[in-house]
Amino acid sequence: MADDSKPISAAPAQGARAAGGPAMPAPMTGMLLAVTSIALALGTFMQVLDSTIANVSIPTIAGNLGVSTSQGTWVITSFAVANGVSVPLTGWLMMRYGVVKTFVGSVALFTLASFLCGVSWNLPSLIIFRVLQGAVSGPMIPGSQALLIMIFPAAQRGTALAIWSMTTLVAPICGPILGGYISDNISWPWIFLINVPVGILCSLLCWRNMKSRETPTRSLPIDRTGFFLLLTWVGALQVMLDTGKDADWFNSAAIVVEALIAIVGFIAWLIWELNEQHPIVDLSLMKSSNFVIATLISCVGYALFFGANLLQPLWLQTRMGYIATWAGLVAAPSGVVAVFLTPFAARAMSTIDARWTASLSLVAFAASFFLRSLFTTDVGFSALVIPMLVQGVAMSTFFVSMVTLSLNGVPGQQVPQASGLYNFMRITAGSFAASLVSTVWDQTATLHQTRLAEVMGAQDPAFVLGLQKLQSVGMTAQQSVAGVTNQVINQAYLLATDDIFRISAGLMLVLVPFVWVTKKALSGAGAAHAAD
Repeated sequence: MADDSKPISAAPAQGARAAGGPAMPAPMTGMLLAVTSIALALGTFMQVLDSTIANVSIPTIAGNLGVSTSQGTWVITSFAVANGVSVPLTGWLMMRYGVVKTFVGSVALFTLASFLCGVSWNLPSLIIFRVLQGAVSGPMIPGSQALLIMIFPAAQRGTALAIWSMTTLVAPICGPILGGYISDNISWPWIFLINVPVGILCSLLCWRNMKSRETPTRSLPIDRTGFFLLLTWVGALQVMLDTGKDADWFNSAAIVVEALIAIVGFIAWLIWELNEQHPIVDLSLMKSSNFVIATLISCVGYALFFGANLLQPLWLQTRMGYIATWAGLVAAPSGVVAVFLTPFAARAMSTIDARWTASLSLVAFAASFFLRSLFTTDVGFSALVIPMLVQGVAMSTFFVSMVTLSLNGVPGQQVPQASGLYNFMRITAGSFAASLVSTVWDQTATLHQTRLAEVMGAQDPAFVLGLQKLQSVGMTAQQSVAGVTNQVINQAYLLATDDIFRISAGLMLVLVPFVWVTKKALSGAGAAHAAD
């Protein structure tokens, strides 16, 4: 409230009628506020959890469904790209149907999609239901954030945002650990089925406690053609990236057709959006060089981060003998550090230029990737964890810093559209990276394997010594050759893993100078929109 001496009823936040607008309901208090806050936090937690919980379970899912690990990554990319494409619709849905109905409907549909994922009978059915799950989850994070702010008194809205922020940070910690434990000890469908009771409870509590607080609605035009074109070119490009390796890329007619659809669809979408009065994506924002540069830095940085988070558990489980639970435990420390440091970082970023914190996060990411590029085939658990601790430092500042730089200078009335475009590009970049990383990994490993085979032969001392060692423990000559060959393959994948992390470290450092091309910005204005 602007004046504490005024009667409570005089403050718009406490139920008065705003000038020319409808009466605003009073903030919640007591147990009602606590229960509703927890329910909203659960909605955020579920959505973020589902973007990471399957990462360590891909080898298990792929093996159970009888497909390759690279095909199993579709479980990740299908969710990510559907979620990214649905983000631009969120603002329209909330204005058309109200924030409460949109959020509760999104949670209910997400719960249904989670159940369908859990009862999937093959990979195509799982991918279809993951697409549905990603598509309906778009409003969950911005909706939970908006409703938390709505139900808290003005003086406690910082607490509301803290609750929202902590759930988005805790979920990535729990995702890999929970996904690994369920895959190893129960059954992989339960990584999706655990959402069902949580989703039902969340949707029922939120509807019961907030249906009387629905926001005003109005009929708005929707850019159906723009959305269809967006869905077409993004979908075609994603399918091309996911299937290219198995189809021998452009030697396949299907890949060529998908590439043409993506190119033509993208051009048609650009032309349409630039001339549409109510575009699904406001491309006029691209006139701001500050927005473009900061968003591209965020996209590249997030793509490298997302790809690394997928690559490491794949390598640990397929080549290092780790079970899913331990692969998840390796990943967890980064989230723990991020949770611990974020409150301090947020306080510091209110007075420090976001370019400094963004640069710090990029350097920390680079350091984390470089440490991982030093891995060997006998790397221990502690050596695997140290780079993840460094990555946690990067995570504590990267996301808020980049959204602050991106939204800096954007007019207030365009912030929702800018936030939607920013998140669409960032999430889509992550899904593309997830598709490409397994392909690049396999191809680089094949190259290293060829080179290792060239220097190793029947007369090579290391080769002969390896055979002798294996035969001394009771293996036949044929088994010994197979054993040495497997060691060569593991070494090739290690070298490929190190190469990707080394290149990722270099790219992160290359991004740092571009941060300083953007305008000076302090966090606060943009931070609240980080997940819109």
